Amino acid sequence: MARPDPRRSLLTVEEYLRFEAAAETKHEYVAGEVYAMSGVTRRHARIVTNLVVRLGTAARGGPCEVIAVDVKLRPAADRIYYPDVMVLCTPGRDDDLVLDDPCLVIEVTSPSTGRIDRGEKLDAYRGLASLRTYLVVDHRRRRVERHWRDAADEWRRSEVTGEGSVPLSCPELELTLDDIYEGVDLMTVQEEEPAAYET
Repeated sequence: MARPDPRRSLLTVEEYLRFEAAAETKHEYVAGEVYAMSGVTRRHARIVTNLVVRLGTAARGGPCEVIAVDVKLRPAADRIYYPDVMVLCTPGRDDDLVLDDPCLVIEVTSPSTGRIDRGEKLDAYRGLASLRTYLVVDHRRRRVERHWRDAADEWRRSEVTGEGSVPLSCPELELTLDDIYEGVDLMTVQEEEPAAYET
């Protein structure tokens, strides 16, 4: 599909939203540039499903709702992403296409997105006043990178591996790595491990 106006190198948010509404594939928007999203593996989809099921069970009956995959998030004026999972605890309209106030955002890495999830998206998501926690879930091994705001409203970072668990405040939950990786065979992953994880 062609850009709305091929003579222009950058799109406005409004042009992007019109373009995206007619597109057959999903695209993320970064400072006027539009980036097509590739499909995900069955392993990636299973991890996302595990997260949605566990978070949805914890949120049931309360003020929070779990949203997965196909709803846009605008963490900054010039950024629109499709997070893998979001949790919102504020009222909204059912026909909202773009959200801006999640309390939890989760990205599951892929071979092409790990660096962006831990860099560009981390920086953008930390600018959301509503966000309490951002998780980067590794698709290669049992590892979750947790970024959260402490009582002094300062951002902290920790890594959870092995048999560990991740404390969450919305919904209130101790999310175990067993919950996240249930039914996921990480022993069959054929991708090379990076030399070191980006911080």
